[in-house]
Amino acid sequence: MRKIDKLFSEYGESHQNSLNKAIHFLAVPLIYFSIVGLVASIPADFLKGLVPTSMPELLPYAHFATLFSILILILFYMRLSLVITIGMAILSAVSIVGCHYIATFAPLWQVSLVIFIVSWIFQFYGHKVEGKKPSFLKDLQFLLVGPAWVMSFLFAKIGIKY
Repeated sequence: MRKIDKLFSEYGESHQNSLNKAIHFLAVPLIYFSIVGLVASIPADFLKGLVPTSMPELLPYAHFATLFSILILILFYMRLSLVITIGMAILSAVSIVGCHYIATFAPLWQVSLVIFIVSWIFQFYGHKVEGKKPSFLKDLQFLLVGPAWVMSFLFAKIGIKY
C-alpha cells in the first residue's frame, strides 16, 4: 500500500459520519485558504526584491504564503503523489490569488482570522458528532493530509486517479 493510501485510510477513520465529512469538505479548504491569508499577511518586503523587474505583476504574490506553499508542495506532497501535488498547487494558487483580491478591499489578516475560527468551530462540532478526535491531535502531518484527502474525493468524482 502506498504511503498516501495509508495516510488517507488513517485520516478517514475519524471521518466516517456523513455530517462530519460534509463539514470537512467545506471547512478544510476554507482553513487552508485562511492559513494562506494569515501567512500572506506577515510583512516580507525583502521577498519583493527577489522579483525580477521585468515581472512587476508578480509583486503582489511575493510573500511568505507563496514561499511556504512552494516548500510544502515540494517537501510534503511531492513525496506522496504527483497528481495530489498538482491539485494542491492549484488550491494554493487559487488561495494566493483569492487572498490578493480580498486584500484590495479588506484587511486580509482579519478576514482570514474570522474564516479560520469559524471553520475550526465547525470542524470540532463535526468531530463531536463523529465521536472521534481530530487526526492531527495524534500526528500533526494530518493538518496537511486533510486538504489532500478532501481533494481525493473531488478527483474520484471527476475520474482522476491520484
